Amino acid sequence: MLMMPFINLQLGDRIVTLMAALVLVLQIAMVSQRWIVIHIRIFAAQSLFLAMIAATIAWFNHAPHLYVAAALTLVVKVILVPILFERLVKRMEIHEEIEPIVNVPLSVVIAGGLTLVGYVVAASFYRPDEPGLGHNALAVAISLFLIGFFTMINRRKALTQVLALLSLENGLFLAAISLTYGMPLIVELSVFFDVLVAAMVLGILVYRIRETFESVDVSRLRRLRG
Repeated sequence: MLMMPFINLQLGDRIVTLMAALVLVLQIAMVSQRWIVIHIRIFAAQSLFLAMIAATIAWFNHAPHLYVAAALTLVVKVILVPILFERLVKRMEIHEEIEPIVNVPLSVVIAGGLTLVGYVVAASFYRPDEPGLGHNALAVAISLFLIGFFTMINRRKALTQVLALLSLENGLFLAAISLTYGMPLIVELSVFFDVLVAAMVLGILVYRIRETFESVDVSRLRRLRG
């Protein structure tokens, strides 16, 4: 009878680890992607797996408030934000490829190095004597944060920098649910509301940059210096 909960935790940990690995693969795919619309759809797919991870942890750890976090992730990051950004791309008629500061092959190598750093840092938090879910997910969360930060620096287009910021926030969300099985519900609600408002404000800002400079290349903002 005592073995059943342990087996369930092992199964849950494997499911979470598999989906976390897919989240990491999608994050690296963002680094290598040169088309903005596909970049948006990869972000939506990554957020979908995050929602599934939250629901899995909620199921195996009997944490019903994480179902709310999973539903909010699905609605905000999988549906609303991608629709908002794709409409913005269509309205601005952005068809050209993204031009990163560092070329794509080297960017992928850097992302791989940052993933290794994430696993090294997460190893110090691993406690094999404490059963639970998400030990490997913490390494992925740190890697998402580092790669997202690198992508923000590496991209010239304002919209892809916003997507990098949101993927960085995905890393923070994954760390929260894998380490503590979620934050208090009121905190989660406020965080997702902030993410939605920030995405809308940043979308408007990107549109205004396009209208003013006829481009979404943030390097054009240097013209504002007097």
